[in-house]
Amino acid sequence: MNESEFVPMVIEPPPFTGSLPDDGIDHRLPDPTSHDGPASAPGVRSVIGIDVGGSGIKAASVDPVTGSLISERVRITTPTPATPDAVIGTIVEVVDLVMDRDGATRLDAGAPVGLTLPAVVRSGTVSTAANIDPGWIGVDAVDVIGRALHRPVVVVNDADAAGVAEMRVGAGRSDDGRAVAGVVLMLTLGTGIGSALFVDGTLVPNTELGHLPLHGGDAERYAASSVRKAERLSMKSYAQRLQEYLELVERLLWPDLILIGGGISKRADEFLPLIDLRTPIMPARLRNQAGIVGAAMLAAGSGSAPTAG
Repeated sequence: MNESEFVPMVIEPPPFTGSLPDDGIDHRLPDPTSHDGPASAPGVRSVIGIDVGGSGIKAASVDPVTGSLISERVRITTPTPATPDAVIGTIVEVVDLVMDRDGATRLDAGAPVGLTLPAVVRSGTVSTAANIDPGWIGVDAVDVIGRALHRPVVVVNDADAAGVAEMRVGAGRSDDGRAVAGVVLMLTLGTGIGSALFVDGTLVPNTELGHLPLHGGDAERYAASSVRKAERLSMKSYAQRLQEYLELVERLLWPDLILIGGGISKRADEFLPLIDLRTPIMPARLRNQAGIVGAAMLAAGSGSAPTAG
């Protein structure tokens, strides 16, 4: 099949609801920095997960049942400016790197790809561009990325993918194997503030709560982890900013649980004890691995789909 004949699949990521299948597998993940995790049944094939962030594009081969990374995670700096052509070129590079790693033995040649973008994504088309180049707005990401990779592709909001991973195999999964009931809010603190909202385990996509107004601008310009670094804030000062933002979110949603993700979650013990809310708050389990895992899970679980063309 040549490039002109390739028609990428448009795969609508389904919401995650309910319990994981009783497959006899220990779904507890290893340390997020490790790729040595429990394997699922021999017939389960890996999926490629890619997380496109404001500072880096990360990818790995993922076991879509356990959420474990089958290959070492690879990372390439996000190009500047992060135009569609530049980012797609880097995506092709990271997929090639993943295919060269040890875990590629469980990847089919046409293995599907789950990919996140720091943007609102509706039916595969990018609608916003807060932390990537505005040239992405209106781009059918499923189509252009699918054609570049010659693979079926799922494209979702980055925080939504991270939230799906946490609800399936992370901090949002209760002891009985089901997603935590009620309203669960996952917030990712990084270049910006991403959000994933779940009601009884069902994802409400593209909430983008980092853009709520706070102090005359977007909240993420005041309370993102990148702002802490840029302004050299102490953890105590940063916790005070997070307190303001979290109180705003709490008044809006009245959640039953808040999960804090992103790279800074590995330092949660330095700032979460300084946060005082009526809502229980805890660190996400998968840290920066969550976007990769969630995107891969959505790609693996999408089933059949119509084609674009």
